[in-house]
Amino acid sequence: MIHFLGKIPSKVGVAVSGGVDSMALLNFLQRRNRDITVLHYNHGTLFGEAGETVVRDYCSMHGLPLLYGKNTVKAPKGASMEAFWRDQRYSFFGEFNMPIITCHHLNDAVETWIFTSFHGKPSLIPYRRDNFLRPFLLNKKSSIIDWAKKNNVPYVNDPSNLDTKYCRNFIRHELMPMAKKVNPGIEKTIKKKYLGLKV
Repeated sequence: MIHFLGKIPSKVGVAVSGGVDSMALLNFLQRRNRDITVLHYNHGTLFGEAGETVVRDYCSMHGLPLLYGKNTVKAPKGASMEAFWRDQRYSFFGEFNMPIITCHHLNDAVETWIFTSFHGKPSLIPYRRDNFLRPFLLNKKSSIIDWAKKNNVPYVNDPSNLDTKYCRNFIRHELMPMAKKVNPGIEKTIKKKYLGLKV
């Protein structure tokens, strides 16, 4: 079962990478009869090409309008690739004046809370920032994967998600199992914080 925070506008843009999270939640929104424009940004990586293909094919099959961008510049020397890709993606999204749904989920929120805690400023992924909405923060990734399987949603896996040289992946694969030993209910703890928000 997929749950969402707040109210999802009837007409939205949806940021879709081609991975399981965004493809499953795009499918979920379709089934709720939303007027959807798909926003896809190709980072110029090997996964970027595979992600673009699955997004284009899905949009073509379902008659969904697609707005597309692609990175054509190199990251500055010494820059964090995670931050560079994020900034390029949001710069593209920022070109459009519409509510934009991003498909962040509860696991993302927990990882962000851990990351920011290590830097002395524990914080949550905001439900709303400017015209960006994140209504799926109550859902575990496992629920999203279950939706994709149940509804035969196509997606691609980005192999870089397993590479722990990236900070987010290190937290996901190395630190999260240890954090759950300290607090097995850490996901419930973060979920309660979102349920307490006024959205």
